[in-house]
Amino acid sequence: MAETIGNFKVLAELGKGAHSTIYLVRRESDQRQFALKMVPIADKEQMKYLEQAQLEFRVGQMLNHPNLVKILALETQRDWLFRVRKVHLLIEYVAGKTLDQSIRLSTPWLVQIFAKIAAGLVHMHRRGVYHADLKPNNIILSKAGDVKIIDYGLAWIKGEPKDRVQGTPEYMAPEQSKQTLVNERTDIYNFGATMYRLTTQHLPPSTVAAPNSPAINAKLFRDLLKPVQEYAPRMPKALCELIHHCLEYEPKKRPERVSEVQDELNALVEKLVKSDDDRLEAIGW
Repeated sequence: MAETIGNFKVLAELGKGAHSTIYLVRRESDQRQFALKMVPIADKEQMKYLEQAQLEFRVGQMLNHPNLVKILALETQRDWLFRVRKVHLLIEYVAGKTLDQSIRLSTPWLVQIFAKIAAGLVHMHRRGVYHADLKPNNIILSKAGDVKIIDYGLAWIKGEPKDRVQGTPEYMAPEQSKQTLVNERTDIYNFGATMYRLTTQHLPPSTVAAPNSPAINAKLFRDLLKPVQEYAPRMPKALCELIHHCLEYEPKKRPERVSEVQDELNALVEKLVKSDDDRLEAIGW
């Protein structure tokens, strides 16, 4: 690992993606810390990673919300033939862990996190952007309790052509995997799958059939999807119903807007907080 990258001192490696490495760096001029994503480009086939990084930067410039990570700058490094060989993305550093790495959280805290994720998605959709790859390891919970959605590399800007749709099979909506469709309702499905995973510690059924397995249809999906309360009997009924609403196989049966999901989560947060207050009052605190 290089000790410096441009004007930045490398402090640690934060993680590795499929084709990138993220470092914690400190800018020498003002000692501020950032995350720096380094993407190597070896040949023409890997130019898609440059396009992905450029998309992530463009999307980042369209967004400004406390629950969405900020993308601050993009820089390319070229060889003597002026071919791009490396891309650097400078990203807001969030000291914390992704939700797939976090310890099991209490129900009130989990619902508050879900409400913040919904708030970030509402902002994205209002700016004409769909995340398309929402899942626990694309959400960071900071040590201070901040919640940030990260990684816009697979996002889709409304109105722009999109040749291919990628994602994680267990979190992809059926129409995402079958018809390469991305919209508000596919993000709602991704969000439902994320909430399902974090409440039950299990994954919902994949919408992508495994080799030599029967094709997934609505009936088979419903048969395979176990109720949230079967895994987590103490979860509030309203939350369980909301998760299943978001995970409807047919897009039209899901909530139409993330703002509807956000409203339900905010109402549930208020209810849980009031229950805690009533409980403390009952024991004389």
